[in-house]
Amino acid sequence: MMNIKDIMEYLPHRYPFLLVDRVTESEKGQFIKGYKNISLNEPFFNGHFPNNPIMPGVLIIEAMAQLSGILGFLTVGRKPSDGVVQYLAGSSKARFKRPVVPGDRLCLESRMISGKRGIYKFECRALVDDEVVCVAEILTAEREV
Repeated sequence: MMNIKDIMEYLPHRYPFLLVDRVTESEKGQFIKGYKNISLNEPFFNGHFPNNPIMPGVLIIEAMAQLSGILGFLTVGRKPSDGVVQYLAGSSKARFKRPVVPGDRLCLESRMISGKRGIYKFECRALVDDEVVCVAEILTAEREV
């Protein structure tokens, strides 16, 4: 289990772009679970859409990528403080099933499919109330900074 302070050790992102509030479960090299609480105060709701607030799909993908990046770091025992970052390198097979709106808890799951020479592939899901809202395969790349 990781709280926000722990997460900030593994992700270089900060407000308003840190999209993982808590990690609830993980197994190095296998899987990770966490969530993002969706509030009406999120800055993207000002423009997406003013009278019908919906979380942009690209940010759901980004949230899954951030969670996957944490798993990548946990797997190799490194952190951004070691001079490396996990970049989003690609996404495929993304499907959106329903909108994510204020008040939702976006539960995130990522399972490592493969990892070789700093390139990791993950199978990800995002859920609200046990209903799948998005699925995608995510690629991350570990690079020195």
